[in-house]
Amino acid sequence: MKQKVRLKDIASPADVLCPIDAADLAPVAGLQGQPAGPVRPEWKEPYDFTLDGFSALGLPKPRTQSEETALVEKFLRGLERLFSKENNWTFVMPLTLSTEYCVRCNTCNEACPIYTESGRQDIYRPNYRSEVLRKIYKKYFTPAGRLLGSLVGADVELNWHTIHHLAELSYRCSICRRCAAACPIGVDNGLITRELRKLFSQEFGIAPEGMHRSGTMRHLAAGSSTGMSPAAFRDAIEFIETDIEERIGRRIKIPVDKQGADILLIHNAGEYVAWPENPAAFAILFDAAGLDWTLSSEIYGYEGVNYGAWYDDIQCARIAVRQVRAAKKLGVRKIVVGECGHATKALVEIADRVCIGELAIPRESCLPILEQIAAGGGVRFDPGKNNFPVTLHDPCNLVRLMGIVNPQRNILQRILPPGRLREMPDAGLMNYCCGGGSGFAVMNSWNFPEWRNSIACRRKAGQVLEAFAGCLDPAIPKYYCAPCSNCKGAARDALMEYYGFRAKYNIIYGGLAELMVNAMADLPGPFITWEEAF
Repeated sequence: MKQKVRLKDIASPADVLCPIDAADLAPVAGLQGQPAGPVRPEWKEPYDFTLDGFSALGLPKPRTQSEETALVEKFLRGLERLFSKENNWTFVMPLTLSTEYCVRCNTCNEACPIYTESGRQDIYRPNYRSEVLRKIYKKYFTPAGRLLGSLVGADVELNWHTIHHLAELSYRCSICRRCAAACPIGVDNGLITRELRKLFSQEFGIAPEGMHRSGTMRHLAAGSSTGMSPAAFRDAIEFIETDIEERIGRRIKIPVDKQGADILLIHNAGEYVAWPENPAAFAILFDAAGLDWTLSSEIYGYEGVNYGAWYDDIQCARIAVRQVRAAKKLGVRKIVVGECGHATKALVEIADRVCIGELAIPRESCLPILEQIAAGGGVRFDPGKNNFPVTLHDPCNLVRLMGIVNPQRNILQRILPPGRLREMPDAGLMNYCCGGGSGFAVMNSWNFPEWRNSIACRRKAGQVLEAFAGCLDPAIPKYYCAPCSNCKGAARDALMEYYGFRAKYNIIYGGLAELMVNAMADLPGPFITWEEAF
């Protein structure tokens, strides 16, 4: 049942500010949602679960008044830095514009899948956390706020409840930016959320375990967020070469550390661990097309992930610079990022802010190159080999944030029989997040996965079922094409496990490159087999 939460309630010491009861949520297209689990008793005393009964961060409660005072002082110092050109030269302008020009029309509300799928709980409105932040900023850092004091921002008290609730709220938004696309004047509440995460990371050292310590810090220490060493990477390549030979009847030698190649291909390293068929498919396609390409075994050179893009500019820059240096060491002409939305956005666009001068090197998504392979004529495709319904997921970072909309569709038109592509409702620029965006897919601490699967992933689950309406009979195999590692992780954990799509509807998931190889006319047998799939 919808609960009205006023802005000033964010400072409330209530046990749970906005309780979410799965029983109150409508089923997804006929599927009964799984009930949310309770907070474990051992978590309640030392940690703060008072936002909605869930936690992404496991924040400890302050023990003394001096600790609370220090929290407030740190928050204000960090907020001031966010709006300083010297300290936030990356995003201060769009942050300032989005903070100043929101007219509170609430057009963005219905664009937000988390808000709508939560039963329209107020705290999940795209502009709720933004409005709290805006009022605090105006009260403490604008001339009007200093002059009027108690009148500006008076309905938001700044205490540890406010700070802890804001920290957790910054991880109740997948930063899909659908709200920004719907805003009539371009206010970007998703960016404000991301900048709020940055404040907590840089000022407090607060970030989710899966993104920071087990993600970015392990990446910086080992060269990959998976912990994969160069030796382990080479073992993975040898395994993939053997797997390719078993699948297509001939061995392809995957080029590694080739000097002066046209292309350095960088995958999300999770592909090597969880979905090796995806880098295998790229190897088959690039070999068949006669491309001059290579992989790198250099530390940082085989991992496209950059979790800093989700929460911290400093961490993002550290990793992007190392990735580019690995490419420069090989003397390649350009970097091509495989099927990973955030990795592509981070290295192709965000890295422009630091990859200048000697670090400047062309960087692009794999999708235009895959389109060239599909349309070029050098590789023959038989669409009849993909004679099953397929729906296409549009990763937010690739489509809405980078404008790469048509290449993947042009590919599918060439490798699927007519009528087999079943577009989702709201496909393309206004497609919905997979539910695992902005790091959600790798955040598995505390009871956050239950919130993620039952709330953040619900709209995507509904979209997929709507796309396959009329052919949900489990006797009909169906393919959910998600050209993004992060989105495949969400598909595995939410769609397949939580909502049971594989067992109930015979839906499997995978990337675009695998589907292309499956349609290659000269290869024996299918590359995609339902028996091997999740």
